[in-house]
Amino acid sequence: MSIFSKLYDYFFKEEEPDPMKYLIAGLGNMGADYDGTRHNIGFDIVDLLAREFEVKFEHEKLGDIAEFKHKGRTFVLLKPSTFMNLSGKAIRYWLEKKKIQRQNLLVILDDLNIDFGKVRLRAKGSDGGHNGLKNINQMLGGGNYARLRIGVGSNFSKGRQVDFVLGQWTKEEGEQLPDIYKQSKDMVKAFGTIGIQRTMNQFNKK
Repeated sequence: MSIFSKLYDYFFKEEEPDPMKYLIAGLGNMGADYDGTRHNIGFDIVDLLAREFEVKFEHEKLGDIAEFKHKGRTFVLLKPSTFMNLSGKAIRYWLEKKKIQRQNLLVILDDLNIDFGKVRLRAKGSDGGHNGLKNINQMLGGGNYARLRIGVGSNFSKGRQVDFVLGQWTKEEGEQLPDIYKQSKDMVKAFGTIGIQRTMNQFNKK
């Protein structure tokens, strides 16, 4: 290889994705009006992870970003600032910006199709009527990425779905949230350290 080829590779060769780096995207809406709502539980989980590892979010392009190291892996936490329905724009940008493989992406979201109190990890899937996932699928060209689905139940009257997901937790739900938060955080860390299959085997039965 000539000296010119070596110099070209050094300065211009595209950086390879880091297999030890993970993008953990919590879905939600920015703004005080949405704090503590069912639809923002994705934000809540990444906030708790940042607190556990004593890192702070910084506002950057299309979202708030924080990073921490755990068992040799780098976890990049993302809270998209694009609002829920345009989450895919931020996720695609940060996957490319941080050189993270699609298989190392985990999206955390609320799910009306799962009973409150249950948390399920899936390797891929459809949007299930969730507008955040719908946009991510469009921006990434399909649903071939992992998602952590946190059940919020469907205890609402016909036509009141929006009010329900944008509503605050009930007192009874609030008492169970600490256990849900702990399980969700444990599953995120396991996803990055022991892999998705072992994490599903270990936690999805709970």
